[in-house]
Amino acid sequence: MRQKLENSYGFLFEPDLLSEIAQDGRLIAIAEGEKMLDIGDYIKSIPLLISGTIKILREDKNGDELLLYYLECGDTCAMSMNHGIGVSKSEIRAICDSDAELIVIPIEFMNRWLIKYESWRKYIFNAYQVRFQEMLEAIDSLAFYDMSARIEKHLIEKVKICKETILNLTHQEIANDLNTSRVVVSRILKKLEMSGSIKLYRNKIEILNY
Repeated sequence: MRQKLENSYGFLFEPDLLSEIAQDGRLIAIAEGEKMLDIGDYIKSIPLLISGTIKILREDKNGDELLLYYLECGDTCAMSMNHGIGVSKSEIRAICDSDAELIVIPIEFMNRWLIKYESWRKYIFNAYQVRFQEMLEAIDSLAFYDMSARIEKHLIEKVKICKETILNLTHQEIANDLNTSRVVVSRILKKLEMSGSIKLYRNKIEILNY
């Protein structure tokens, strides 16, 4: 675990903090599609992502989901860190978008390390800033973008995360992430294909203009 930790976080944290994380953390693997955290769960640990991607979603009163942001290698979830300062239950859902490895750290270490390590303070404050900006972008997409623009933005974001221009992605998965219908997604994707922006395959989408 120590080597994986240094590969992903060695440039962020000082050696003493890395040693404490290796000592007090636990390395776990989560398969694609597995739910890591659900709305209403009590959070007892902080995740540090080593590999893979995790998508963070909110749910409305009707049970419909909306994608807020993705976590990648080197990330943690700012919303889960709120529980280190007194929030009792999770207000988000975290689902593995691809097979992932992460180190989970007992929540009580968060405040202790904020006082003890400058690198941890910088990391936590930066995580809040980045996640806040991503949530603002999600709100902007809802308020100011039409569905076609939202789908294009979503596809480009997936390419950046997956580092591939051919995405293993169904129309229904896009509809779930953007809280719309599969029929709407299919119609817009067909228009994008006709414009030369994408190429559609069975359960795959190739992004041509990236």
